[in-house]
Amino acid sequence: MDLDALIQTSGSWLKGTGPDADIVVSSRIRLARNLARFPFVSRADDELRSQIESLLRQRVMELPSANRFQYVNVDQLEQLDRQFLVERQLISREHADSHGSRGVAISDEEHVSLMTNEEDHLRIQVLQSGLSLENCWELISRIDGQLEEELTFCFDQRLGYLTACPTNVGTGIRVSVMLHLPALVLTKEVQKVFTALQKINLAVRGLYGEGSQAMGDFYQISNQITLGKSEQQIIDNLKDVVPNIIKYERKVRDELVHKRRHELHDEISRAYGILQTAQTISSEETMQRLSSVRMGINLELIDDLGIPAVNELLIHTQPAHLQKHCNSELEVRERNQARAAFLRQRLAQRRGENN
Repeated sequence: MDLDALIQTSGSWLKGTGPDADIVVSSRIRLARNLARFPFVSRADDELRSQIESLLRQRVMELPSANRFQYVNVDQLEQLDRQFLVERQLISREHADSHGSRGVAISDEEHVSLMTNEEDHLRIQVLQSGLSLENCWELISRIDGQLEEELTFCFDQRLGYLTACPTNVGTGIRVSVMLHLPALVLTKEVQKVFTALQKINLAVRGLYGEGSQAMGDFYQISNQITLGKSEQQIIDNLKDVVPNIIKYERKVRDELVHKRRHELHDEISRAYGILQTAQTISSEETMQRLSSVRMGINLELIDDLGIPAVNELLIHTQPAHLQKHCNSELEVRERNQARAAFLRQRLAQRRGENN
């Protein structure tokens, strides 16, 4: 797969076309599966890992939709390319940093990826724009069923699917949504939401999932435990909760517009201005400024830029993407300068398209 060609595109999940996409950036469902006749990845030596990867690669690339997939041998990639795939949400950080034979099959729209030899033998992931959990489940369930016709997965009649991490035992499912909550953060109401979520066993994580820090007011909300519940129950639980968070964020945004319109408009305009004119800017500041601009677009305080453009910039201004754009490895200072130049050029281009 030509990773350099991917730098000119963005995944379909960034298009901002799904339900409630003003607040829900994306929906994701992931399934963890292990082959019955092999030890878990952590207990497998290099030879066994190679056998697992080879078998799964063959079966994955025999799927009915395999003509739309390309397979990448992650273990053969340079560190920069592995980080590039992490930034695009196509592999996990653990998969990037692991060792031994491992790979990923990626769909042409980047909405499906199948990781081999991550924490589990196989991780199937579906990503879609907006609040689209049912669509994600329909697709991932079909892929899982097709694979299970050819493969025997570790399954216990009492416990369900057996996985490397005990919290995944049962269905092996992880359901999550990426939410943009700038108004709740600005008013310091977001902690109330997090406290309530923790009480009902939902996890709150950063942009890149487990172990990552929140940047730019973007948060992943996901289930924590799969044992004792069906896949549909876990999905329905999140579907019941997320609309309340969406409603709360919209309510606080409306209050800010009515009570602090001039101050809010000024803050958003300053953020937009900095992104268009800065000569050097860090990744963290970029995320925060883009968060303000994204809210400004949704509140109709910015009318010459669209949500898809902002979503793309959130990814394309990350360190590995910038270095791929520049076709060279860059030190932090050089990246900050390149990021500012990239933002100036891309925002001028996008504004021209909208005028």
